[in-house]
Amino acid sequence: MYRAGVTALMVVVKEAEPVVGRWRERFDSSASAGVPAHVTVLVPFLHSGRIDAAVIGELRGLFGAHSSFTVRFDECRRFADVLYLAPSPDQPFRALTEDVVARWPEAPPYGGQFAEIIPHLTVAHGQQAHVFDEVEAALTARLPITSNIASVSLFVSDGDRWRPRTEFLLSG
Repeated sequence: MYRAGVTALMVVVKEAEPVVGRWRERFDSSASAGVPAHVTVLVPFLHSGRIDAAVIGELRGLFGAHSSFTVRFDECRRFADVLYLAPSPDQPFRALTEDVVARWPEAPPYGGQFAEIIPHLTVAHGQQAHVFDEVEAALTARLPITSNIASVSLFVSDGDRWRPRTEFLLSG
């Protein structure tokens, strides 16, 4: 995921950063690579060399057809090696992903590794259970986090860092 030219579509959740930032810096390597607190819409997306004005225009139209929405993060959940905040509702995130994949089926979520789309905001990964327990206890005391989701951002990796390239506004 850190190869030069890899792109990602993400919903940046600025309101989460004060709550999860210090934990992400310690336990989520993407934070030190320039990725803010976010919910992934699609990674990897198209190689950066394929993203031209036409693709940007299509993304602008695709995301502009979706309404902005309010989301709450009020609980932690886990995958086998990931601690994350679960968004509620999560369907608007799923709809964004599904629409991008319907247009670019050659770019399945996470390279096709997972059968189900589960929107999430990663806080920590690759840690032992007691570390997840500690982080979860600290986070739970500071929840919920509420955010108005009004855009999707295109990020590009240079091989070391991720940088925002373009932001696409949702309608409303």
